[in-house]
Amino acid sequence: MTKTLAALIAAHPDDAQALGAPGRAWLNYSGLRSLAADAAQTLHRAGIGRGDRVAIVLPNGPEMATAFLTVAQVAITAPLNPGYKEDEYAFYLDDLKAKALIVLEGDDGPAIKAAAKLEIAILRLSFDASGPAGAFILSGDTGLKDNDKTTPTEGDVALILHTSGTTSRPKIVPLTQANLYASALNIRTSLALTSSDRCLSIMPLFHIHGLIAALSATMAAGGQISCAPGFNALKFFGQIKDVDPTWYTAVPTMHQAILARSARNKDIIDAARLRFLRSSSASLPAPVMEELVDTFGAPVIEAYGMTEATHQMCSNPLPPKVQKPGSVGLAAGPEVRIASETDNTLLPSDETGEIVISGPNVTLGYESNPKANADNFFVAGDQRWFRTGDQGAFDDEGYLRLTGRLKEIINRGGEKISPLEVDAKLLTHPEIAQVVCFAVPHSKLGEDIAAAVVLSEGSTMTVRDIKEYASGQLASFKVPSSIVVLEEIPKGATGKIQRIGMAQKLGLTGA
Repeated sequence: MTKTLAALIAAHPDDAQALGAPGRAWLNYSGLRSLAADAAQTLHRAGIGRGDRVAIVLPNGPEMATAFLTVAQVAITAPLNPGYKEDEYAFYLDDLKAKALIVLEGDDGPAIKAAAKLEIAILRLSFDASGPAGAFILSGDTGLKDNDKTTPTEGDVALILHTSGTTSRPKIVPLTQANLYASALNIRTSLALTSSDRCLSIMPLFHIHGLIAALSATMAAGGQISCAPGFNALKFFGQIKDVDPTWYTAVPTMHQAILARSARNKDIIDAARLRFLRSSSASLPAPVMEELVDTFGAPVIEAYGMTEATHQMCSNPLPPKVQKPGSVGLAAGPEVRIASETDNTLLPSDETGEIVISGPNVTLGYESNPKANADNFFVAGDQRWFRTGDQGAFDDEGYLRLTGRLKEIINRGGEKISPLEVDAKLLTHPEIAQVVCFAVPHSKLGEDIAAAVVLSEGSTMTVRDIKEYASGQLASFKVPSSIVVLEEIPKGATGKIQRIGMAQKLGLTGA
């Protein structure tokens, strides 16, 4: 069998249930395969084929899931955050070299406006809310008939995502069919998923976490997934009752919001058949893990992932093995080692150093970015290794603990933010003379974003004014939560502004 997304779906019985949504009928694997064939015909008629890039901007839910699963069997998918502003869409669509954009029928939002300016074709997705979840009709004609109608193979790119780097320009991560296939099987194995498992999907489906851990791993197991319209703590327990899942996966901030409402939903928790809970994309505080176990009476499986690894690298094991609070677990797919931070030497596992990975789920390299590839990939022995930018060490049982971040990227509850990108947006205001954004600690998010600002002489801008301006320029998760207006931004001994340590210098460490 070829190692493709289509192969994962093809392996399961026609009548087995595949996709659902709270309160809606289920779509089976036969229906999913038929939907993929219909989507392929529509895309080919519209001039889209193998190797072409299709951006997807859809709300969370089963149609977003099936759009990804079907389009990725024909072309290259590029899911984008529905919360972006027009200029953000313009950047991403242009950077991705998108040939088409898929949006909901009737959508006239900022993605449409950005695509129109770039002369990118629009494909409209419509569905019947009374029909099976995930079934859709795709319409549109780009007028571009030249396309490759052959089926993508395991070496073809299936998914491209942007990831923030230490510069304001995010890097493009291409992930092949084989990358997706390998990672889905890795997660299926580490969680012992079977066709009897049902996942409640609450993660955004424009993130690698939701696309691979929740959706693709479920498809690999022949299981069922019910896709909620995003995460809502007020509706979560009603969804647990309605969907009756055996597991869900979330970021720590979601788990904390769920715990905050758990006491008033004890009857639902007692009746639930959750086999385990999974957490990834940011560090799960040990007390939160312990409270989740006590509340749900089920193990909490913390995993360690990133886009370049097609999500999962390590995972705490299922019982009877031990789940260690504060640890991201055992290697769970790729080979995971510790390397020197200054040269290409692999170190003993008990030494502290940079975490590096190698395996079939690891991207082959960043697109059109030779410097990033030279900085992040190296060969040791007969293997090619990727530098994660994280620091850690293994204990004597092989469990990995992260000890620090080597990059300046802000990890806000799993959302990665490039501070230089936010700097650049704020500096477009004529009354902002200098700005430096940096991470501050946060009790629930792990990290949040703050900004130190120097205003132009004579400016009367307030902190509120700056936040309002930022809100108009950036997606909400990128807007600084704390802003300090200064006469001069502190500098290091060499005269350079140092983001790391800025929170301490400004007394912002108690958030």
